[in-house]
Amino acid sequence: MKVKVYGADLTAWVAAASLARAGNDVIIEGPETQLQKPLQDISALRDEPGLLVQIQLQMDEGRLKRTGGEECATNIHWLALEHNEFQIAQHIIRGLGKAVPENLLIVNQCNFGVGATDQLQSLLNEDANQVVVYIPNNLQEGKALQGFSQPKRITIGSENNWAITMTRSLVRPFLQNIEHLLLMSSREAEFTKLAITGMLAIRIGYINELANLADQMDVDIDTIREGMGADPRIGNHYLSPGCGFGGQNFNQNIARFSDIFEKRGQNSLLKTVISENEIQKELLFKKLWQHYQCDLTDKTIAVWGASFKPGTASIDNAPSLKVIDALLAQGVNVRVHDPEALANLELYYDDTPGISFCNNLYDAITEADALLLITEWSEYWSPDYQKLLEGMRMPLIIDGRNIFDREALEMYGFTYMGIGR
Repeated sequence: MKVKVYGADLTAWVAAASLARAGNDVIIEGPETQLQKPLQDISALRDEPGLLVQIQLQMDEGRLKRTGGEECATNIHWLALEHNEFQIAQHIIRGLGKAVPENLLIVNQCNFGVGATDQLQSLLNEDANQVVVYIPNNLQEGKALQGFSQPKRITIGSENNWAITMTRSLVRPFLQNIEHLLLMSSREAEFTKLAITGMLAIRIGYINELANLADQMDVDIDTIREGMGADPRIGNHYLSPGCGFGGQNFNQNIARFSDIFEKRGQNSLLKTVISENEIQKELLFKKLWQHYQCDLTDKTIAVWGASFKPGTASIDNAPSLKVIDALLAQGVNVRVHDPEALANLELYYDDTPGISFCNNLYDAITEADALLLITEWSEYWSPDYQKLLEGMRMPLIIDGRNIFDREALEMYGFTYMGIGR
């Protein structure tokens, strides 16, 4: 099939790469400022594991091209715009409606909100099979290619039989390991997408709330979490306490869903989750501040993990930013290690004094008065404890993801603080 993808962010590039890899001839259209950039300078490609290589491969094979708006002979168009580009989507839809008078399939994968697909559809003639179908954007940064090509579920939001058939044919290569293929109206699919995101956020917020209470009541949240997860009505998914969640899409979707409740005069748990998550991001700094009795003068603090989660170089809304900002405000010497995100962190802080970027995790802890673990990259799970002990000035570890063995660390002589432990 011939497919045109519209967008400039991670979602668009992942869709383009995956559709091309499946054998389609794909054109990706974005703004001229993006088209002039070399591929390696586009952060969406650089930050996502494997994406830049796959894009280059598909371009070399001739199945994927970049365009600046040229017409292409295709009746299938894929919208992967950012959440604030609804007017751009309307402009695209109007143009396509005139250019392709019948049998026009438009897949909307944008997070515009509930009812957006219906609004786009109103610009077209459904009787002539000019149809907008909604497929939720379930992209997870760090696993984006795998999530698109090997999804566990696909939701198709449409009640037009022709469009459903065409869409199923388009996504057929990605149905090999599917557990659920869900058909519903576009409005129901849009609502479902936001409802799932909201539920995950509430689970994270609740377990963090429990962990903070466990700290005060001298119980171990890991034991509590194990007991909760053993209940089949609850399970273990998204039930790990930590120092807050980040990521651009996740935060935006939660905030947007919360706004929907507010506009209809309803209180929402999500508003509390959002505000409490921002407070949770400061938790490691607070623990450090209290440990040193509100005096961090001449302290050197090591930070392991800057990206908002493992598997990505993105620092969008990352908890590390709040922690580092608080440390720098106290005049602390901050030494940061991250396997992927250092380049983005250097750009973000842009010669800010007091912060050093370390390519080796053990360089970061040299003469440190504490180690703050923020992102649970796999290489942090089992460090050389003796090397840590010898390299640090003060043997204090504050574990923002509860990945370390507390008993082992205390046996080595470390002071250990976790989340609810």
